[in-house]
Amino acid sequence: MSLVDWAIRDRVLSTADRTLIMGVVNVTPDSFSDGGRFLGSDRAIAHGRRLYIDGADLVDVGGESSRPGAEAVPAAEEIRRVAPVIAGLVGAGVPVSVDTSKPEVAAAALAEGALVVNDITAFGHPDMAALVAEARCGVVLMHIQGTPRTMQDNPTYGDVTVEVRDFLMERAAMAEMAGVERPRICIDPGIGFGKALRHNLQLLARLDLLVSTGYPVLVGTSRKSFLGTIVDEPDPAERDVATAATVAIAATRGAAVVRVHNVEMARQAVLIADAIVRSIDVEEGP
Repeated sequence: MSLVDWAIRDRVLSTADRTLIMGVVNVTPDSFSDGGRFLGSDRAIAHGRRLYIDGADLVDVGGESSRPGAEAVPAAEEIRRVAPVIAGLVGAGVPVSVDTSKPEVAAAALAEGALVVNDITAFGHPDMAALVAEARCGVVLMHIQGTPRTMQDNPTYGDVTVEVRDFLMERAAMAEMAGVERPRICIDPGIGFGKALRHNLQLLARLDLLVSTGYPVLVGTSRKSFLGTIVDEPDPAERDVATAATVAIAATRGAAVVRVHNVEMARQAVLIADAIVRSIDVEEGP
């Protein structure tokens, strides 16, 4: 079980008592699950506030879809989408992370008060590490094979868990050499990002290999296509029960953070998983 803390700017998120929850707000027209639903700033802010009320420890705001086949979005457009939403949420007291791989977007988000940069390329851009180090914000370094446009063409691994772990350790070491403090780094195996069904299942089954690195581990399975394949559900919005099952499994295997669309359902799954694994005293009912 992972009991590490995660430092994000001027605060620390503790996983000593429970698994943390990151809620998702996509300010995009084409995200696989909720594209177009929260394009307007007011709607996105209202949704983010609801996720926080439902129990999210962080609300992750993104302005560029990372679904398979997604096209890149110019930095200026991404900033136009996310900056007012982040400002509105921060103003309402909601802790915010920004889902971006562009330093310009990250800088704009941090200026509005974001606490975390969630980078699916794990500092693929050479300027991102220095920016994060200077801001002393939290960071999520994620593994991806290829790019969103190509990642599901033919993902291939020998031992996916070992290869993902080794990649993330290399990127974390690079981040620390650039001045990012170790307690600010969280790692993400990138479920669904350049992985076939069997790879996703293997990563979840052997999550302890990533947890044993000592970094907090984030797991994002929410509504993803591999769940739809298993339960025969083509509609991403109808995969929340399947998501909750993976959330519970991730929590029992030591995940520090789970990233989800349906925070209330994930909160219940995490409460049960944490109560069992962490032996938290639960008042007995009738």
